[in-house]
Amino acid sequence: MSEAYAVREAVGEADLEACFAVRRAVFVEEQGVPAELEYDAYDATAVHVLAVRADGLPLGTGRLLHGADAAGKTGGDASVGSLGRLAVAGAARGLGIGAALVRAIEDAARERGLTAVDLHAQTRALGFYERLGYAAYGGEFPDAGIPHRAMRRAL
Repeated sequence: MSEAYAVREAVGEADLEACFAVRRAVFVEEQGVPAELEYDAYDATAVHVLAVRADGLPLGTGRLLHGADAAGKTGGDASVGSLGRLAVAGAARGLGIGAALVRAIEDAARERGLTAVDLHAQTRALGFYERLGYAAYGGEFPDAGIPHRAMRRAL
């Protein structure tokens, strides 16, 4: 797969459904995360980003929590956003889509006046986030039965 793609903020119900479809394929079907854990109340207020192929096929997604929604995940600091639910469709991996999604989420965070972004990375993805400037802190912890570490990057 070498088609061009675009990354943008999701707008409207169709874009949100495309984001959910990628998350369902990656987290629920591929990784076995229970659907009731994958989708939550934060989805209603999050900034969602979407990577799409020229023909509209969704390739990847991620979300940014900010304000009060993020404060619960970032130790109470409302100036820090929370990046989450980053997923790239299996056939689209290795094209730089994940990095492009992270950068789009960081841009959205800057636009909202945030000073840093936190995330909970699956331990197997630590190297990916480190290459993008994130630093791990704290110990390993399980999330949906998958080992994770907290990470942060100043903007």
